[in-house]
Amino acid sequence: MKGRRHPITILMADDDPDDCLLAREALAESRLANHLYFVSDGEELMDYMYQRGKYAEPGSAPRPGLILLDLNMPRKDGREALKEIKADSNLCHIPIIVLTTSKADEDIYRSYAQGANSFITKPVTFASLVQVMRTLEKYWFEIVELPSGKEAG
Repeated sequence: MKGRRHPITILMADDDPDDCLLAREALAESRLANHLYFVSDGEELMDYMYQRGKYAEPGSAPRPGLILLDLNMPRKDGREALKEIKADSNLCHIPIIVLTTSKADEDIYRSYAQGANSFITKPVTFASLVQVMRTLEKYWFEIVELPSGKEAG
């Protein structure tokens, strides 16, 4: 296993500010050196991904190496955003981890069918969330090889 030379940008799409704050604190607690950005719904996620609207300014939306996606968000939910990202040949290689309160079998099956790389039910305690973040860090940033972030070919 080799360590990463550069931090990877993590993009979290979640409409719950408390969940976002807990995720930021859990990442800090797990000592992840990655850059973390937040969007609050599927429309904003797609604006970020396509660098449009408030994300049109150069440098305001670094290409994520990993997306943490909530399914239940306003305007465009995570299911729709997942489908759209995985259908785009320039974005489909970005790993997407569904991190949601849903435990529904339908959501699990549908998420994987639409290209999610993992499905995790949000932990109920902060300590459990820290453990999830540490596990994600170990797997996604130390064990597997991720695309470089350059355009997919």
